[in-house]
Amino acid sequence: MKHFADFKSYNDYLGLKKPLDADIDVGYYDPPNMLLKSEAITVDFYRISIKINVVNNATPDRRPITAVFFNSPNLILPIGWDVEPTYTGMYVQLSKKIIEENRYLFKTYLDYGQHEALYLQEDEVQEISAVFRLMVKYYESEKQNYNVLLSYVNVLISLVEAFYKRQFSTDPKAYNRIVTDFQQSLIDYYSKPVSHLPNVQYFADKLGLTANYLGDIIKHFTEKSALENIHDFVIKKAKDLLIENKKLNTTEVAYELGFEYPNYFSKFFKKQVNLTPREYRLQANGKN
Repeated sequence: MKHFADFKSYNDYLGLKKPLDADIDVGYYDPPNMLLKSEAITVDFYRISIKINVVNNATPDRRPITAVFFNSPNLILPIGWDVEPTYTGMYVQLSKKIIEENRYLFKTYLDYGQHEALYLQEDEVQEISAVFRLMVKYYESEKQNYNVLLSYVNVLISLVEAFYKRQFSTDPKAYNRIVTDFQQSLIDYYSKPVSHLPNVQYFADKLGLTANYLGDIIKHFTEKSALENIHDFVIKKAKDLLIENKKLNTTEVAYELGFEYPNYFSKFFKKQVNLTPREYRLQANGKN
């Protein structure tokens, strides 16, 4: 397995142009002069790769595809790639430093490489290509237009967001299973004694997904974030315990739900329900 710590070594390996900057690299693919077959690799930076009509010899279905692919630090491409020299495309490479310093510009798609590519329609290719031409223009002018270049990278990421929403909606059955598994995992979590509150990362690990990817799918199909779904479920459990287990006091209910501090449970419940747990119990008992 080969590991690449910087753009220059990776570009040399692939046969791409020398990067002009250590934190951001923008360019076009030139397949006839590039490495077309590779062993497994990892990179210590982020890549957004747009490939148009690429044929992958390593897959049984050799139909050309047009898609956006993502690479991120620690993501292993176990079989590398084996492609025909007939595709076109472009790429953006971003250092970990630039991501951290400009986190507000970047959304969650940079770790999607672990799950799925973004398959583009023809009009989407045209939009991305237009933005990319502007990125190249400002990249080649180097530091004097650095902020403009970053703004266009943000536009590219925003287009990716819109196109992913379209992809999620195109084949909902493929994603409904993830939503169902997430909801079942919530039920399973509270089917036994718990010692702490669950979080999004816990369920992402259970489902073999990244937290960002899980969160985006849950938000798309439920119109609430994964964390909001968890909070809704916890509140429902809290209400059930307060009504059905009258022997449990508020502190005991808090511990049953995994709250470490009962006072935090009371504040959390009041924020969600506009009543304290005690007020809710009294009101519910009064109605009954």
